[in-house]
Parts: sequence; C-alpha cells; structure tokens
Amino acid sequence: MTTLSIKPRIAIPTPTTADRDYNRRNLPAYLAAIEQAGGVPVEISLTATRVEQQSLADTCTGILLPGSPADIDPSRYGQPPDPASAAPDLPRETADILLLEDAQTHAKAILGICFGLQSINVWRGGTLHQDLSVLPVNHPAGPSVAVAHTAALAPHSLIASLADPGEAPQDPSTAQPRLPINSSHHQAIAVPGAGLRISARCPQDAVIEAIEADPLSRLSLAAVQWHPERSTATSPTSRALFAHLIERASRIALS
Repeated sequence: MTTLSIKPRIAIPTPTTADRDYNRRNLPAYLAAIEQAGGVPVEISLTATRVEQQSLADTCTGILLPGSPADIDPSRYGQPPDPASAAPDLPRETADILLLEDAQTHAKAILGICFGLQSINVWRGGTLHQDLSVLPVNHPAGPSVAVAHTAALAPHSLIASLADPGEAPQDPSTAQPRLPINSSHHQAIAVPGAGLRISARCPQDAVIEAIEADPLSRLSLAAVQWHPERSTATSPTSRALFAHLIERASRIALS
C-alpha cells in the first residue's frame, strides 16, 4: 500500500465562536484546500465538549489551524492587552491547545495559518507584537488585495524548498527567494517559541512571516502569516504547502 492509497484526516477547528459570517465566508476555502491536496477535513466544533473534540482528534493524523478575527489573550504571553487588540476567543484557544498537544504527543503533522501561526507560537512560549499599525507595510490589507507585499524566504528552510522558483524568484542582492503574499493581520510574532525557527520575513520591516520546527524539536510543523488557502487556484507554492501537510499526514497514517 502506498501513501496515495489513504486520504489522511486533517483536524481543523472552526475559526471563531464570535462571528458566524466570518466562518461562513472563510472556512470553506480551508476545507477545499485540504480536499484538493488529497486529505479529508474534519471540523472540530468550538462548542463541542473536550471529550468530543479529543475523540475527533484521535481519528486525524494532521491538524490545520486557520485564521480568526480574534486575537490571542495576551496574558498567556505575559502582557496587558493593547487597546488595538481584538477580544480573545477562549474556546478557539482551548481547541488549538488540545489539538497541538495531541499532535505533539503523537507526532502528527501541523500547519498553521495567520492566527494559527500566532497560536502555535504562544503555545510554544513565544510572544506577539499586539499591533503593527505603525509600520509602513500594509499587513492588514485584507482578502481583496491579492499581493500585499513579499516574503523573503530563509535559504534551506522548508518554505523555501516548497516555493515555486517561477513564483518566488531569487533576490540577487540577498540570494533569498521573494514570494508574493497576501496579508490580513495586525499582530505578528515578536519572540519565537521554543523549538521554532524563522523561515520567512517581510523584507521591508522584518516582520516574521513564517516559522517551522527546528529539527531537534521533533515537531512536524510549519506555519505562515499569510493565507495560502485564498490563492490555491493561482499559486503553486500555496498548493505545495497543503500538499506537504497531506504528505506528512499520510506517512503518519501508515506508520
């Protein structure tokens, strides 16, 4: 039996409890990206009990943590709330922690997107910048802006290995691939958490745009600050991110 014979199940928490319209508009793109890559999305309801959430997680070999309109409770990383911070969504944070701890225990594949990246970082003991509004780059651009800026990809990183050379040409001055990305966030990683390394930054202001697991951490993890689920129709790199999640989850399903 090959890895292509099994469609791995990927746990994905409902993005938010606070805004049903946000879920209606955004969740389908994540589900479709998983399906197109060959996986089976398994929605983890934020209103389910912990036992129910764990029961579903037990059937999955990968997790995808999506974006959210909420901001993570800053008390979790030792800061008072900034006036610009959105209200936290504690059920979403609780679900993320459950899924991340399960993935760590059982060596499951992890992909984080936007809020999901920030959730991973705080879970690993890292901190966040609570507001980027003073920076010159339009990080909160939103879904109507297809390319907000570029991300400079760290050489030899996972994201660099997945990036399509035609889509992410090498900058001759730095030898780093530059990937055009969308952007819908006003917070970002300040200090990376334990076992995480930076794999992309915004070249104009050094905002961290992607992280991955340090090989010594024994995590199977990658996360990006942008939204690849919005561009799978046009971006081979976006498709590669989801394909990599499914490929890793397939190996776990057969191990």
